[in-house]
Amino acid sequence: MTPYGLQTEQRTQPLGLGEPRPRLSWKLRGDRRGAAQSAYRITATADGETVWDTGRRESADTILISWDGAALRSATRYRWRVEIWDETGTPTGAAETWFETGLLHPGDWTAVWIGRDPVALPPVDPPTDDDLLAPGPAEAPLYLRREFRLAQRPVRARLYATARGVYEPELNGERVGDRELAPGWTEYHHRIQYQTYDVTDHVRAGDNTLAAVVADGWWSGYVGFDLRRPARHYGDAPAFLAQLVVDFPDGSRQVVATDGDWTESDGPIRSADLMMGQYVDARRAVSGNRPVAVLDTGTGPLVAEPDEPIRVVAELPAVAVDHRGPDRYVVDFGQNLVGRLRLRVRGAATGQRIVVRHAEVRADGELYTENLRRAAATDTFVSAGGDTELFEPRFTFHGFRYAEITGCSGELAPGDVTARVLHSDTPWTGRFECSDPIVNQLHANIGWGQRGNFVAVPTDCPQRDERLGWLADAQVFAPTATRNADVSAFFARWMRDVVDGQNDEGAFRDVSPIIAFEREGAPAWGDGGVIIPWLLWRTYGDRRALEHSFDAMARWVEHIHRHNPGLLWENRTGNSYGDWLQVDADTPRDVLATAYFARSTQLVADAADVLGRPAAGYRALHAAITTAFQDAFVGDDGSVKGGTQTAYLLALAFGLLPDTMVDAAAGHLAADIEKRGNRLTTGFVGVSLLCPVLSEHGRADLAYALLHQEEYPSWGYSIRHGATTIWERWDGWTEHGGFQSAAMNSFNHYSLGSVGDWLYGRVAGIDQTPDSVAYSELLLRPTPDPTGRLTWARAEQETARGLVACGWSREDDRLTVTATVPPGSTAVLQMATPDPGSVRENDVPAAETPGVVRVDPSAAGLTLWLTSGRYTFTASTTPRLIHLHSGRTHAHS
Repeated sequence: MTPYGLQTEQRTQPLGLGEPRPRLSWKLRGDRRGAAQSAYRITATADGETVWDTGRRESADTILISWDGAALRSATRYRWRVEIWDETGTPTGAAETWFETGLLHPGDWTAVWIGRDPVALPPVDPPTDDDLLAPGPAEAPLYLRREFRLAQRPVRARLYATARGVYEPELNGERVGDRELAPGWTEYHHRIQYQTYDVTDHVRAGDNTLAAVVADGWWSGYVGFDLRRPARHYGDAPAFLAQLVVDFPDGSRQVVATDGDWTESDGPIRSADLMMGQYVDARRAVSGNRPVAVLDTGTGPLVAEPDEPIRVVAELPAVAVDHRGPDRYVVDFGQNLVGRLRLRVRGAATGQRIVVRHAEVRADGELYTENLRRAAATDTFVSAGGDTELFEPRFTFHGFRYAEITGCSGELAPGDVTARVLHSDTPWTGRFECSDPIVNQLHANIGWGQRGNFVAVPTDCPQRDERLGWLADAQVFAPTATRNADVSAFFARWMRDVVDGQNDEGAFRDVSPIIAFEREGAPAWGDGGVIIPWLLWRTYGDRRALEHSFDAMARWVEHIHRHNPGLLWENRTGNSYGDWLQVDADTPRDVLATAYFARSTQLVADAADVLGRPAAGYRALHAAITTAFQDAFVGDDGSVKGGTQTAYLLALAFGLLPDTMVDAAAGHLAADIEKRGNRLTTGFVGVSLLCPVLSEHGRADLAYALLHQEEYPSWGYSIRHGATTIWERWDGWTEHGGFQSAAMNSFNHYSLGSVGDWLYGRVAGIDQTPDSVAYSELLLRPTPDPTGRLTWARAEQETARGLVACGWSREDDRLTVTATVPPGSTAVLQMATPDPGSVRENDVPAAETPGVVRVDPSAAGLTLWLTSGRYTFTASTTPRLIHLHSGRTHAHS
């Protein structure tokens, strides 16, 4: 048994850590059954000195252990090592890693904010509207530079930088780092993140040049629906702040910081906007040295970047190039993605203009762009006339599968065009696969939707004039997101924006950061401020995220209660969306709202218990809301007001029905699905509950029937018609109606992909028991397909404790189940077999298998309690036959 995957503050080797008491974690790997950690020792050093030594601690803890050593110093690298002992007290392994602190104290900063001096700026002819193909010319980016001299080669150099806008730094003509669109998007009034770069290899003795290009980004560019840039959501122009700290062998230090000595120039990028696109005139060199303006002498609300940045994570080649005219091509990358193009231009004349437009789908062979609304999604390149030129925009991104390229000379070959995929670089942790290619494509579509919409914040869509952090979309999809990737630091950081966006009355908002909407959050939307912190606790054991959010969670529930003393949530519902984009159904808004009122209240009570806060009042309130829900909405026959699938799903999933009516309500739900020919009606809210609730109430057959459905409306219908991501709406395009209204028709939304949690949790079988935290006690429930269409399924998931795997296969009359339980975790494995006595591992009965603590046969199969290890069990799928004769009982398989 060995430790691996060491993390500091849920990141691997973070550079520029801002947390004064970081938390350390590691995972465990080992094949021996029953392996578990009994003790650990952490030692940490800095500058060759030991700064923390826990000694041997008798503990099984491996997750988020708070630093308890000497106070951390700014700009210091700390190396830490963990040693572990197994359950017998034997030392069994060790591992080490490092983290480096950023500038922990305001006094560490000498830099000031600099930007364009409008007085020194000569008149500039911007591109015309026709050139830009946008509602109006965006402001040209800042080209900033500062020359400096070093007397000797340094032993260490760090650049601390950020922007009001988005930026890329350069040292001596080379790009620094691999971050894209830094510093990302936060509630800038409360937090602007700074980044730390190791630039030791970029600086040299003698003359050096520190430079940066800064564009509008989210700070002063087009964001959301509001394209009136003069309105400015945060500020009216970009700015830059940086501090280069250089250490020499003799212990001396030199600091080069942004100040009034920097200069600003013109450059080839004439305009750059995240939504509209970028205009590059390669004929223009960086030229001119105008003085900058010092905008602020204080640094403002700076914080160290707490999660992984946006990066280019993949490149996709063109799969087809369609020649549509003398100088016009449509390129297909085979995958709806988020990023930008890298285009190789050959033999273009000086001044030749090449225009790249982007779209998710085609109509009659041409780009379908109406659904982009006012987002131009257009990049323009004016050639300098070289033999070969590379064009790749730097300060924009688009959602697309297809690109139209106009203005190229000669033939455009597939190798001349590459799609560069970018997103917040959350480490990918999950894998699911099965015997059905359509279901595998669904899983792939869910993953691509997550990648494309986790760009700084969890957005609704990446292509049109919106791209907002909608709370409902995030909360229904977050369980699936945690399966696919380690989103612990990503969501914890975003939740700070959600909490900061809460108004004085305690209402969360529909979106975060607050753009376009300042109204109170709607039911299921505002509730994301409660649901996601609880999910971070359950999935990752992140108590600190729960603590930070708890007061805001409680204020949200109290806000709803204050305005709804009758306990039905009917007042102050914001822009009540209901079950958004449901089809052929109308779930009553008061049913949905009250169900979420109950759910949030229950989670606040649960969080209070975890944190040692008073919970009794919230427990009583939850019980009262449940009673009010039953009195108002539940009939004597178990029917729920509205009779829609989502109405029943909410009541069943949130435990709002009397025990005596649960079976009847589940029957009503099943009947509605069956009468529609095994078709769903659920929208954004209901779809996440659909298959899990059916499986929980004995109708896995219906859950699988919905999974395999390929007629409208279904996941399979979109896949059958070429979807490579999850669509915003079930009827984004249909054979009978064509495209839905362009006013709202994204082909890359993740909300309806929330079924991914069920693929991992019930199809493959990876889950955890209700009282488990961070997968300490697994609940493995692989569910063979009753329809027979799937013959096998399996999944792997890197949890906070280690690798968990589960899967099943069925052949003839035998069921095989495999499971991996990481050291230190235990598992409850449920095997569905009509003959519990047939469960074996290598011909050994289950009860006698090493690692099996106990077994419990039942009518539904066999339940096994497991220690850590890898297991392979087989069982019969044939009912056990009982023959009675001559007063004796004989059992036969």
